[in-house]
Amino acid sequence: MKKTGGELIVEALKANGVKRLSCVPGESFLAVLDALFDSDIEVMVCRQEGGAAMMADTWGRLTGEPGVCMVTRGPGATNATAGLHIARQDSIPMILFIGQVQRDAREREAFQEVEFRRALTEFSKWVGEIDDAARIPEFVTRAFAIATSGRPGPVVLSLPEDMLRDEVEAPRAKRYSRVEAHPGRRQIDDFYLRLLKAERPMVIVGGTRWDADAVVDLKAFSERFALPVGCSFRRQMLFDHLHPSYAGDVGIGINPALAKEIKESDLLILLGGRMSEMPSSGYTLIDVPYPQQSLVHIHPDPSELGRVYRPDLAICASPSDFVADLADLEAPSELRWAERTERMHQAYIAWSTPPHTGPGPVHMGPIMEWIEANTRPDTIFTNGAGNYATWLHRFHRFRQFNTQAAPASGSMGYGLPAAVAAKQLFPEREVICFAGDGCFLMHGQEFATAVRYNLPIITVVINNGIYGTIRMHQEREYPGRVSGTDLTNPDFAALARAYGGHGETVETTESFAAAFERARASGKPSIIEVKLDPEAITPTRTLSEIAQTKSR
Repeated sequence: MKKTGGELIVEALKANGVKRLSCVPGESFLAVLDALFDSDIEVMVCRQEGGAAMMADTWGRLTGEPGVCMVTRGPGATNATAGLHIARQDSIPMILFIGQVQRDAREREAFQEVEFRRALTEFSKWVGEIDDAARIPEFVTRAFAIATSGRPGPVVLSLPEDMLRDEVEAPRAKRYSRVEAHPGRRQIDDFYLRLLKAERPMVIVGGTRWDADAVVDLKAFSERFALPVGCSFRRQMLFDHLHPSYAGDVGIGINPALAKEIKESDLLILLGGRMSEMPSSGYTLIDVPYPQQSLVHIHPDPSELGRVYRPDLAICASPSDFVADLADLEAPSELRWAERTERMHQAYIAWSTPPHTGPGPVHMGPIMEWIEANTRPDTIFTNGAGNYATWLHRFHRFRQFNTQAAPASGSMGYGLPAAVAAKQLFPEREVICFAGDGCFLMHGQEFATAVRYNLPIITVVINNGIYGTIRMHQEREYPGRVSGTDLTNPDFAALARAYGGHGETVETTESFAAAFERARASGKPSIIEVKLDPEAITPTRTLSEIAQTKSR
């Protein structure tokens, strides 16, 4: 039985378990849109391709299965590269389908033509183009396998417009097989002996390829051995912050006490992550290429082991498979590092307790405490990039797996589309997006998507009228010479109402709680604009203090 290329794409998506996809429609893939009409795949129509790609990233981030996004050629594809870059640096499984110009017009710089196999290689694990509709099952199954195996990441498939209209016979698509790597028995024994000999061990968890069971296994292992555990940058949902083994987040603005403990560890266990620039504090916590600490590195992709740091023990395995093999290890009768672990946890508790004072009538410290006391442990928090994120990053205590969607790549604009995608995936859970005024307007149009699909997210826009992170660096390096960092903003609460959502404006600390409760009770997508004094640039230092430090 012959089918069109568009029908074969949809059939392959269903065979690989796809239940939803994001898109901005384009004439280049009308045949796929037509085939989706007869399917049960949910199509989330977005307002800009970057936001659509970020939604697909979020689905991949929160499920472990590839998020799927479809965009058109040329500007549609280049808009989507913002989401591709996030998925690449964050190791998130994702597949981007791009409608392409017809085959007989290739290499003529036809309307909106881009050679994606050249242009997007840096952003993706693999870029393919399907010239023959009969090969669609082969290409799609391969894309899913590549996106999920080893170090996960995004894959791009280009779909020539005329190929999607071709009617061909093709084999029925089958579900992909993920390639797994398991630790060997000798490696587990070697790891165990190194741990027993250690005096100051430290575990840093990160990366992807985790699931709820793996997080439980890690918690049990850390309890049995009283090990201190830190979470890599924006992977804080991997460990309960109130667990006595939790030592803090290893990321931007790390607790100096934790940084000191990492440097002084005699056994450092990197579990799942790459320990790239941000979690390593600019590659200063661990010497490159030969660490002073004895280093055990567990990662699912062999190409990452020894890429930056030369490990004493390299184990190619997913973190979930590795921690499952730790269940039989017996803890010694004397845990020499137990007191150190307790001290590190108490240092984290002190570090993550927000201040109550600061410049201006709005203080974020008490607001964060109210949020902590009035949200459930399964609440999902999303954010993009900017100094505002420090309040969430440092002072929210994550308790459960799958409660965080934030870009380790530091991409602005991520938080809102991520919140929309998270709420669609988990409609029964509260989803709260943190955004700065600059960050929100990068992809703020996706608030219309939340309204269209009746997804009652709550977005806290922290408005200080500047690109805060850049102004902070500017005042530190060029004090008093403000250039290119001031912003003029809309009334964000009125903007929410204009879209059909709920809007609130907070100008004093005391008014936040009631505003949040009204937003929650509205049952609509909501924006709570918090007007923050620009001097309150960090929890502990003002802009003026940063500038004065440079001047001295």
